[in-house]
Amino acid sequence: MADYTLNVFSSDIDRVNDLVRRHYRGEPLAYILGQWEFHGLPLTVTPDVLIPRDDTEAVCGLAVKETKLLGVSGPRVLDLCAGSGCIGLAVAREVADARVTLGEISPAAIRVAKKNILDNKLSGRVTCIQLDVRQRPPAYLGRYDVIVSNPPYVTAAEMEELDKSVRDYEPPLALFGGKDGLDFYRAITENFTANLKPGGALCLEFGMGQEQDVCRILTEHGYTLDRMVRDSGERPRAVLARKPKED
Repeated sequence: MADYTLNVFSSDIDRVNDLVRRHYRGEPLAYILGQWEFHGLPLTVTPDVLIPRDDTEAVCGLAVKETKLLGVSGPRVLDLCAGSGCIGLAVAREVADARVTLGEISPAAIRVAKKNILDNKLSGRVTCIQLDVRQRPPAYLGRYDVIVSNPPYVTAAEMEELDKSVRDYEPPLALFGGKDGLDFYRAITENFTANLKPGGALCLEFGMGQEQDVCRILTEHGYTLDRMVRDSGERPRAVLARKPKED
């Protein structure tokens, strides 16, 4: 009879016990594993970036569908507040000739995003640059067919009530959207509308109950509301708005 003896070393036991303790203390499984999947893509995740969530599939789906329907060669897509790069990378994988730029303010998050670009073999069509959406972008950025973003949108009051697994582990920079949670929607429409081609689409994720305020900000900046989609829990979660075409 074959000998199937399994050698277990004390170092292995210590490592497993450490992982169990981390999870027991509330650390999200994605950070413990160091990887998570989004839209079929394996992604490195660290506490420097938000953990990709199923809710974000709503805005990702909008961006993917819009990019596919453009009917142009080499469509340009800008993913703002990109974090791990999950949305932009999903668009690049789904649309074979899309050229995607990931814009992110955090140097640590940029390192994660760049690793995900390389690991998913998309370095030929996806780039990552440092951008603060609260400021005017550099002139070299140019114009895009689609701009997509899952920006920080947690309000000041909600920050105090976040679950421990979010509050104590995920980056506040990627969560806090100002007192009313709308600071980044105002900034994106104010600072990046000029970087969207006439007739181009702006796709935004938002938090629960924010749909009316986000739509108001969009219409105040001249956008036409195209469609809104719900997440897997049937809550309004993302909107596609269109920039007017030039006469």
